[in-house]
Amino acid sequence: MLHINLKKLTLPLCLCVISVLFTPSIVLAEETGPIAATKAADQKAALAKKAAEREAKKAADAKKAAETQPPAAEQKATEAPTTPVEEPKGQ
Repeated sequence: MLHINLKKLTLPLCLCVISVLFTPSIVLAEETGPIAATKAADQKAALAKKAAEREAKKAADAKKAAETQPPAAEQKATEAPTTPVEEPKGQ
């Protein structure tokens, strides 16, 4: 008779033990959820800030390069036209 009662109690006892073992991890996961979301938002904001800085740097470099290069019309006017000289081929 003890053997029958033990079999009937085994399943509920296992379920209770398993639920007790997993409860701290569930509570911990619920507590760290907002913290993880905050960290993810901060990381996303930092990446957006870096991307904006890179774009600003690219724009500044392009503007600087445009200012240092003389316009194409002036550049062509200052260059002497060069024509290739063909040498007569001897037989």
